[in-house]
Amino acid sequence: MEQDAFLSIAQQALWVLALASAPILLPALVTGVLLGMVQAATSINEQTLSFVPKLILVSICLALFGGSIMVLLTDFTRDMFDQIPLLLR
Repeated sequence: MEQDAFLSIAQQALWVLALASAPILLPALVTGVLLGMVQAATSINEQTLSFVPKLILVSICLALFGGSIMVLLTDFTRDMFDQIPLLLR
């Protein structure tokens, strides 16, 4: 029974991790692919051309989604602390 509880916690932790990182990583990934295609089409190999737009986009996404990510992580942490007495039985 304890193994099921720990597997459930691990599964929940991975799901929270995916939900917390997706709003930042997915726009950065799409931007990187689009800028890579533009650089390949124009033969421009400048590193800052791809870095600066991704940095700006990640900053905007953090400003937009940072609050909801913090709420998600806070709720997960509270759930974990609430489950400690159940796991020590």
